[in-house]
Amino acid sequence: MRKISNIFKKIFTIVLIIIFVSSFSASYNSLNIDNSAFAIAIGIDKSDSNKLKVTFEFLAPSPSGEGSVETTPVLNSVDCSSITNGINLMNAYLGRKVNLSHCKLIIFSEELAKEGISDEVYSLINEVQVRPSANIVVSKCNTKYYIENSVPSLENLIPKYYEIFPNTSEYTGYTCNATIGDFFNALVCNYCSPYAILGSIDESPITGERETQNIGLAVFKNAELVGELNAIETICFLNLKESVDSFLVSIPDPQEINSKIDIYLTPNTTHNIDVSFVNGAPYIKMKLEFSGKIYSMSRDSQYLNIDVLNSISNSCNNYLESQFSSYLYKTSTVFESDINGFGSYALSKFSTSTEFDNYNWLDNYKNCTFDVEVNTVMDSGFLLTQT
Repeated sequence: MRKISNIFKKIFTIVLIIIFVSSFSASYNSLNIDNSAFAIAIGIDKSDSNKLKVTFEFLAPSPSGEGSVETTPVLNSVDCSSITNGINLMNAYLGRKVNLSHCKLIIFSEELAKEGISDEVYSLINEVQVRPSANIVVSKCNTKYYIENSVPSLENLIPKYYEIFPNTSEYTGYTCNATIGDFFNALVCNYCSPYAILGSIDESPITGERETQNIGLAVFKNAELVGELNAIETICFLNLKESVDSFLVSIPDPQEINSKIDIYLTPNTTHNIDVSFVNGAPYIKMKLEFSGKIYSMSRDSQYLNIDVLNSISNSCNNYLESQFSSYLYKTSTVFESDINGFGSYALSKFSTSTEFDNYNWLDNYKNCTFDVEVNTVMDSGFLLTQT
């Protein structure tokens, strides 16, 4: 009996090993890198024959196997009823499984964004491979053309360019690190609104190999595109979000009519923003402080003169107050979209979250009054103040 029992144990062990090996092999085959097609960007347009046209950008494997060597981008498009359906059709076409874990950029066409992209954003967020840190772009041209012309000037690797270009917002203020995770959070938020990077073609004064530019922001109300911000308006947006380290502006020269002075500005402290209510309408008061350095220099400049510096500071204050006020009223009265999330400052004014919900901040944002005060402490410039 003991021998028979031992025989059964051996048979049972062998069967378990066979089952384990078979399961592992099947899992390995399905997850094997050789069976995957890694998308680095996705473009989503309206389709003439279906609901959507989805374009995938893949990188062909490097012949040398060297990861630092740029490989040829491959673009494939599919007409489909949904993003999920498009991925499935692309799987069949490629003979590989589309993998989105390395996707850096998700681009929506302006035409589609105007109609609303909530279904597409929810589908992408629900896709476990899509990272919330992937940037979201609204393109003023069709997304395939945008991707084809997004050729990096100084990077060997396209994914690296996609990853780093939004970070220029920290020192230019001309664009924003707008992710699909942030977009989704704003979409389900009751005190803020979504936004995305604005992408376009042939609208830049710069001449170079890359035809695309990413300057400005796309503004949404709920999930519908309602307008766009230019460079200086984007600077205002980033300052109020405390997401810019420094930026350059050209202000009127108080010493010479029809002339400009380039000023390098750094936010001094956390901005003082307060929300109150007057006759039921939001009243938003803010005090913004900056340190400024004069970049424009000439032989006869008198920027060491304290009176001249004060006049430049006043000119800068007036310029910035005008720009911030214009930006704020544009978001409230034109777009009716609180992309800066001022509703978060208003929350403390309500006794309960239910009371705040009943007020319906996003609908009342259009009734806001803004009071902007700017104070700039001006230095004559990097060289002159150090010598």
